[in-house]
Amino acid sequence: MNQDTIEIRADSIQTETASRDAPIAEPHSLAHGPGALRTILLVARVTFLEAARRKILWIAALVGIAFLALFYTALHYSMLVNGHRIPLIQLHENLTMMTLMVMYAGSMMTSLMAVLISCDTLSGEVSFGTIHAIATKPVQRWCLVFGKWIGFLVMLSLYVPLIAGGAIADCWLASGYLPPHGFTVLSLVWLQAVVLLSVTMLAGTRFSTLSNGAISLGLFGLAFVGGWIEQIGYFQHVKACVNLGILSSLIMPSDSLWRRAAFKFQPPLVAASGVSPFSFSIAPSNAMVVYAIVYALLAILLAQVFFARRDL
Repeated sequence: MNQDTIEIRADSIQTETASRDAPIAEPHSLAHGPGALRTILLVARVTFLEAARRKILWIAALVGIAFLALFYTALHYSMLVNGHRIPLIQLHENLTMMTLMVMYAGSMMTSLMAVLISCDTLSGEVSFGTIHAIATKPVQRWCLVFGKWIGFLVMLSLYVPLIAGGAIADCWLASGYLPPHGFTVLSLVWLQAVVLLSVTMLAGTRFSTLSNGAISLGLFGLAFVGGWIEQIGYFQHVKACVNLGILSSLIMPSDSLWRRAAFKFQPPLVAASGVSPFSFSIAPSNAMVVYAIVYALLAILLAQVFFARRDL
């Protein structure tokens, strides 16, 4: 064995030793994680599928279908008895009022749905430690919050047309009459659910599951009572009650959105008489609708900030 061969073997041994001692380079995707958009879409998909796996979506859909079937049956028999006995204008007024009452119950269902599906998504995962399986990965926390919000938003975007839109469809199928401003009403009911979803996600970044649900439903009840106080103050000319109602709407604008929807949907004669609990002589303006949109967006942005700074 000559000297050149010995030097070559020595160089190869040194190279192999250096290769073993050098750290293994991680793939770029593992070192930096997926992009923000990909993470958001992935979390949204997982959130939607998880809700479907836990049968929340299917149970809520079945309850909604039963709810609509009951309303359609009532409308069908009402039309058989009174369809040709009362004037057409009065018939349309009655149909619109019945649909409005059902949509009132439907708005309650969609609002509760928004709270129930999301109150455990952050606080529960933090309490049980399952969030560590995701939050420790090379992804940004704000993407997790926004992705979950998008997943629940898709669910609500399917559920609100099923309930509120189904009530309008029942009226049309049973009588052939389509109440006015249907799309506007659906949009306002959907926005009401989105506001509650954003508030629940925000509370979930700081409080436990039970506290989160109590806060969201408590604010919803506060807005509901405040809306009635404002209406009573208007009829009795009590300025302080009107101001209290406006203040409650600023704290939680959910009921303002429903009152705006009911004002647009209610029959003109009922609105003029003011004798129904669903007839509002005054209603929140479009500025309150814009405020509710900003309110929902600000709530979900704060949820991202708070969750990013929370010690897990």
